[in-house]
Amino acid sequence: MNTLLVVNSSPRSNSVSRRLTRHISEDWLAKKPDGRIVERDLASGSLPFLTEAWIVATTTPADKRTSEQRKTLTLSDALIEELQMADLIVLGVPMHNFAVPASLKAWIDLVTRAGKTFSYGETGPKGLLPSTKNVLVVVTRGGVYGAGSPADFQIPYLRHMLNFIGLKDITIIEADKQSLGGDAAQQSVDRAIEKIAALSVENCPANLAVSA
Repeated sequence: MNTLLVVNSSPRSNSVSRRLTRHISEDWLAKKPDGRIVERDLASGSLPFLTEAWIVATTTPADKRTSEQRKTLTLSDALIEELQMADLIVLGVPMHNFAVPASLKAWIDLVTRAGKTFSYGETGPKGLLPSTKNVLVVVTRGGVYGAGSPADFQIPYLRHMLNFIGLKDITIIEADKQSLGGDAAQQSVDRAIEKIAALSVENCPANLAVSA
C-alpha cells in the first residue's frame, strides 16, 4: 500500500504551508484512493525536547535497555517507523526567525538516531533511510531569500539533516513574500501550486502525482 506521511509544523490552523500540504494530500489521495495518509501535526506541542534519560537510552544497547528506557524511546521509535513506512514524505515548514519552527527541530532531534537513521563508519556518517525515498518540502516565508542568502537557515538546515539520515531525493516548494500580503503573496502561492502540478508531469515518481 502506498503511504504518504505529512508533517505539519505551523502553529496556525490555516497557514499557507498547511493549505499547500493539504492540497498535495487531497490530490494524492484522489489519484490513489487505496493509499494511506499518515498525518503528524507538530503544533499540538506533544513532542518533548531531548533529555538526559533519552540520550542514555539511545546509547544503551537495545538488548540491555530497561523497560523504562524502552518506554522513553517509544515516541522516537514511532516517528522513525512513520518515516520508514512512507513512500512519500511531505513537510510543511514556515520560516520562524530565519530557521525552522522549534516543533520541527524537536521532531528532527527525535528521528535522528544512531543505529536507526544514521551510523558512523571509517568513511564518516551514513544515512540509513533509503536515498530513493521521495521528500517534498513546502517552505513558506514572509520575505524573499535567494539561494545562498546568509539569512536563510531554513532550507540549508533541512537539506543537511534530511541528507544526514539518508534522504537525498528532495524537492523544495517555496511560497515567499507572505508578509507583503495582497497580490504578491497570492502570486507566490499560485507559483507554488504550479510547481507542485509540474511534478506530476515532468519525470515525477509514481507516488507523487498531483495537479493544480
